[in-house]
Amino acid sequence: MTSINRTFDYHRRGPIDLLTEFTVCESLAHDRSPYMIALEEKKSYGALVGAFLHRSGLLTGGCRVCEIGGGYGSLMGGLLETYNSRIGHVVMADLSLYLLKRQREKLQPWSDRVSLVCGDVLDLLPALSGVDLFICNEMMGDLDTWKDLDPDSLPEEVDRFFRAYGLDRPPRGPFHVNLGALSLVEALCRKGVPAFLTEHAADPVIPDGMEYLAKGLDPGGYPREIRLKDHSEFTVRFSHLAAIAGGWDRKVETGSLLDFIGVKKTPAMGVIFRMRAPWTEEQEILLEFLDHAREYRWLLIH
Repeated sequence: MTSINRTFDYHRRGPIDLLTEFTVCESLAHDRSPYMIALEEKKSYGALVGAFLHRSGLLTGGCRVCEIGGGYGSLMGGLLETYNSRIGHVVMADLSLYLLKRQREKLQPWSDRVSLVCGDVLDLLPALSGVDLFICNEMMGDLDTWKDLDPDSLPEEVDRFFRAYGLDRPPRGPFHVNLGALSLVEALCRKGVPAFLTEHAADPVIPDGMEYLAKGLDPGGYPREIRLKDHSEFTVRFSHLAAIAGGWDRKVETGSLLDFIGVKKTPAMGVIFRMRAPWTEEQEILLEFLDHAREYRWLLIH
């Protein structure tokens, strides 16, 4: 039966324990994390994001950055630690008062340059001005998702996106549509400001040299439900997001988050993943990391 998955109440009521679900950001929150053994360079996730944004020419002097749905503030903390001199001001926008409190504590060393705003992202975006770069990391799967839709009979608010941007749909249903993620990307494009986004992808990209990671994944898939503690999230079809950005004549770059963070591509990694029977703690950590992170994609909208 058609319905909408909403996490609004879950995030509003708090407290929220992000450690009950795997996130790349928290797994690589600091260079002492055990998951660092999977990377070529032991750098925090925030530092890796900062390096990419700097190479892309998006961290100009005095850059004003807005992170939407910043979790515990780990990404922004790592970003400020490594690119402090290039960031003029930060806005942390979140639906959860509990998470905003955690972000305030994490970002205390830079409190003179950090503002916190509570509200729904789609309500806040039109009012946010003076921003040079938006970051939406591992939060799109929490946005409203229509479930169990008939491809030939879409709700009007969903059908508008499919008609306006020529989005593809499966030949038969039921299937799910990340309406919130589509609306977010459209709103970001309307702002005309660069944006960096990541999430579990329904259509993942497998890194070159790691073809073994494709086992059990559908590279052309549609969103699937991820059941978590007290709520559900959904994977996101990145081809839909890219099509919307293209419809606004925006330049789009995308790829596997494993390539983005510089995961090691060693023969041993392939053996560990294929065997799926780790016999050391290190191998268990590597298998867990690969199994979760292989689905993630990043998207940069210029």
